[in-house]
Amino acid sequence: MQRVDNWVTRFEEGVLAFLLAAMTIVSFTQVVARYGFNSGWTGALEFTRILFAWLILFGMSYGVKIGSHLGVDAVIRLFPKPVFRVIAVFGALCGAVYALTLLHSEWLHIFGLNTRGGAIDYWQKMYKIGIGLDDLRYPQAIIDNFGTQERVQRWIAYLILPIGLALFLFRCLQAAWQIITGEREMMIAAHEAEDLVAENKDILKD
Repeated sequence: MQRVDNWVTRFEEGVLAFLLAAMTIVSFTQVVARYGFNSGWTGALEFTRILFAWLILFGMSYGVKIGSHLGVDAVIRLFPKPVFRVIAVFGALCGAVYALTLLHSEWLHIFGLNTRGGAIDYWQKMYKIGIGLDDLRYPQAIIDNFGTQERVQRWIAYLILPIGLALFLFRCLQAAWQIITGEREMMIAAHEAEDLVAENKDILKD
């Protein structure tokens, strides 16, 4: 399990670093091209928008890993520790149910709910249809050498939907197990206000 966690963490961190670097480089070069040479890449805005969406969905699972999501736990901390742990596990499992529902909602049929669709189903439809994005196009060399269509297919951009939700599902289940085994208190563990007060307590005294 630890080996899988290490691999997933390296994958998340590598992709997040690449996305941030790509967004920065594309945005910077686009500004230089527009204001310095009165030109630019027509697909830059759509490309950075896709990168930003990927950044959010990858960051969603990585935020669970490092406990950076914000949450209000003032009430549940009033309960005894065993009850607090049960509620924390319930919260993590709710996150897993949320991810699984968005990923493939047809599993809710076991509860008699008539649901269908989800990220996997939507991505498969985009793959079958094969329609392209609005502005993002392949370089002419790729079109000539590989015979691809002019515009980049939407299923490539939307691949993050099943991947991001699957990673989020994994992290929620992992958090639930870690809470059960006592490795962490709860899935949402960030307390920015308390951390800032602790870091600046000496300054506040002055």
